[in-house]
Amino acid sequence: MSRSIPRAPLILGLAGLLPFLWGVATLQSDTLSAWTTATIGPRFVAPYVMLFYGAVILSFMSGVLWGFATKLEGRQAALGYTLSVLPALWVFFTTGGGATRAGVALMAGFLALLLLDWYFSRAGVTPPWWMHLRLILTAVVLACLFVTVTA
Repeated sequence: MSRSIPRAPLILGLAGLLPFLWGVATLQSDTLSAWTTATIGPRFVAPYVMLFYGAVILSFMSGVLWGFATKLEGRQAALGYTLSVLPALWVFFTTGGGATRAGVALMAGFLALLLLDWYFSRAGVTPPWWMHLRLILTAVVLACLFVTVTA
């Protein structure tokens, strides 16, 4: 099993980290936070950018997992489809209640997503490099959300 991630998914995956990294940067720099607020709006400043984008990504990943479920059959397919909707439902039901609570919920959601990724990988319906990419991306997302939650 190759762990070599193809260039396009790697670049796009890393680019998908930019809103999380930007959120940390605006959290750490009052100057950058003020510039961002004045230039493109407060929604693009921590914690809002990370929480909103994190919710979007977890929901998006439900669609990715649904795609993997289409490669399964019978009872395993039914389970796969059921598991695939969990990240979106998690976001819907858990991300209210303030920035800290939403951040913790997203962290839990991304950790659970990693388990779902592992399930689909073990079922043989993901690319061979999938878990390597997901581990990298999840580590950065969790670190960024942790900084936000503990700020």
